[in-house]
Amino acid sequence: HLRGVDVERDIAVTDWMDLRIARAGEPCPECGEPLEVFRAIEVGHIFKLGTVHSVALGVNVQNAAGEQVPIIMGSYGIGVERNMAAVVEVHHDDKGIVWPVSVAPYEVVVTVLSIEDETTVAEGERIYRELGAAGIDVIIDDRDARPGVKFTDAELIGIPYRVTVGPRGLARGMTELTVRRSGETSEVAVGDVAGRVVSLVLAERLAGS
Repeated sequence: HLRGVDVERDIAVTDWMDLRIARAGEPCPECGEPLEVFRAIEVGHIFKLGTVHSVALGVNVQNAAGEQVPIIMGSYGIGVERNMAAVVEVHHDDKGIVWPVSVAPYEVVVTVLSIEDETTVAEGERIYRELGAAGIDVIIDDRDARPGVKFTDAELIGIPYRVTVGPRGLARGMTELTVRRSGETSEVAVGDVAGRVVSLVLAERLAGS
């Protein structure tokens, strides 16, 4: 804080402006059309740097006339974190994130319900390997935790598809397939579930979800 400052005497002011925030419906100063206001998030940016840095660094290029001229530089950035935040803002529900397949960290989670049961663990690992061999981004949840904890975590993280392998289902030769977006769960034969999941994931990849 400075005392005794005189704006006219001590500060070189070139322009005085009366500024305020534009409101929706006001005419655009360029074209006269009414302004529209939207909520937005910056997910990328472009800066024209010109020749400031190329002149300083001596970076030149030959033009059509055969002359050496400084290159015109630009800076182009994409905010990965902001892009993720924008996706989550659109794709979520009260249980957590609902990742589209196109940007999901994993496309499928294989949830093993009973790690004490050797058959259950073996089938879960087999399905996990089969999906991985088919080019699916898959993770296996074989933690020593209650089923409810595993289900809640999978929903919170937002993995698009969940294959649940448990001793009760395996006793009938079945697994459960859950779609995160809709919450729909269906029983699928243990020998068919990997193929079903591959078909669903590939269809979403092609659709660009």
